[in-house]
Amino acid sequence: MNSLSRRQALAAAAAAAGAGTLAAPGAAQAAASSSAARPARSSSSSVSSSHGRPPTITREAFGQVNGATVYRYTLAAANGLTVRILTYGGIVQAVQVPDEHGRPVDLALGFATLDDYVAHNSPQAGGGVYFGALIGRYANRIAKGTFTLDGVTYHIPINNNGNALHGGTIGFDQKVWTPSVSSGRDSVSLKLEYVSPDGEMGFPGTLTTQATYTLDNRGRLTLVFHATTDKPTVVNLTNHSYWNLAGESSGNVYSQLLYLNADRYTPVDSTQIPTGQIATVHGTPMDFTRPTPVGARIAVNNPQLLIGQGYDLNWVVNGPAGGAPRPAAHAVDPRSGRALTIYTTQPGIQFYSGNFLTGTLVGTGNTVYRQSYGFALETQNFPDAPNHPNFPSSVLRPGQAYRHTSIYEISGF
Repeated sequence: MNSLSRRQALAAAAAAAGAGTLAAPGAAQAAASSSAARPARSSSSSVSSSHGRPPTITREAFGQVNGATVYRYTLAAANGLTVRILTYGGIVQAVQVPDEHGRPVDLALGFATLDDYVAHNSPQAGGGVYFGALIGRYANRIAKGTFTLDGVTYHIPINNNGNALHGGTIGFDQKVWTPSVSSGRDSVSLKLEYVSPDGEMGFPGTLTTQATYTLDNRGRLTLVFHATTDKPTVVNLTNHSYWNLAGESSGNVYSQLLYLNADRYTPVDSTQIPTGQIATVHGTPMDFTRPTPVGARIAVNNPQLLIGQGYDLNWVVNGPAGGAPRPAAHAVDPRSGRALTIYTTQPGIQFYSGNFLTGTLVGTGNTVYRQSYGFALETQNFPDAPNHPNFPSSVLRPGQAYRHTSIYEISGF
């Protein structure tokens, strides 16, 4: 199939997804006709079935933080999909696929060195971009860094426009996690664990968290969070990868198509805290219920876009949360045909269009990252849920287990 036909096939699959037919893991391509869908999956399924090679996982030292050695793990699937993950912050440093000439293309924004992550990735260090990081204890914002649980008021350090963002000034993105690995015939896994002591960043309870990344030969990176506590607390964990399906050094993502399986979103006030309203996306620039270029409406004079200087909002994923992972988002680069489909058990997904990349950071490909050179799709509970009784609860109590799963399926290469 020539490149034009391939792009048409991926566009057909994306259109079918926008029509609501994206239904289950692996269905991003099956949503279109079989002739359109099959080329998008051939790189994953044919290599795995014809050669039967299991994925591999290796590690190397990547530097030190406060005397602790940081390791980089490389997870490699038989089809050429390679994911690099750091024990510092659980950061997904790279997601590489081969191009049509077999050369690796990195689809995730990141830094080349550990020093760059320490210096620029967190708000405390200056920058606060959170490239690829695990976010906790509470992803997204808590209004004025304050919430009340069981009659007790807690205060989280403020680090974003008068609010607490992504767990406060020193979140999980800056911790060195303890790794362990496992492998099977068709997948490899990296489990990372961090124990957050009672009172860290103002949160109650000792929280023990495991984040397990699993790469399989079907082109899927699955992230499973599990957490327990010894006191009532609030928890909201996510991964903060930035994606550019044309390649992290390729420029802005405005032409890439995005579909969000969400008919509603949570509007925000001038400090990006949800108002408590759950509003329809229809008739607004927030409507991605059919595949739409990221940049098609990003400059529209809309109060919500003006507040975030682009897209930086939480969408309410259609369907019940907490069960089997359901489709949340599908993105396609029309030129290369590469696609990303995300499934999640979480109730929300934050679409952030990289509005605050200002040309001050140099990425892994030695390219300066400017505005909208990547987009983030953060599966999550709703922002500021501890302060909104009508939002899904974020409370975790002793004897309970916090658990959620997100699947990132890469295709079209």
